[in-house]
Amino acid sequence: VQLQASGGGLVQPGGSLRLSCAASGSSWDYSLMAWFRQAPGKEREGVSCISRGTGTLYYTDSVKGRFTISRDNAKNMVYLQMNSLKPEDTAVYYCAARMHRVPGSTCLNSIHYVNWGQGTLVTVSS
Repeated sequence: VQLQASGGGLVQPGGSLRLSCAASGSSWDYSLMAWFRQAPGKEREGVSCISRGTGTLYYTDSVKGRFTISRDNAKNMVYLQMNSLKPEDTAVYYCAARMHRVPGSTCLNSIHYVNWGQGTLVTVSS
């Protein structure tokens, strides 16, 4: 199982970025996919997660209304559209996947994931 995240970069406050994560193998292997982020000196934080079957999704409060998660099961891809970016969104963003769903918003807890991508850096600065 391999996950490859891309799309990070430097963007001004208020700008947008779209992160992509490519997963190897069959989409059946990844019932749940998620994005996490880790800022310098801080713990890894769940940003958003989405299930394959129901399309149920969750967001951490700080990104609601600004970020949108989506997935393309045929391509084994998950995306994170980030709009109205703020300096506090600066972090290394990681995608993660697991075979089985977990209850509700607990999908935002990193303890549930063993499959991680390498991370892509997002810097929001003027």
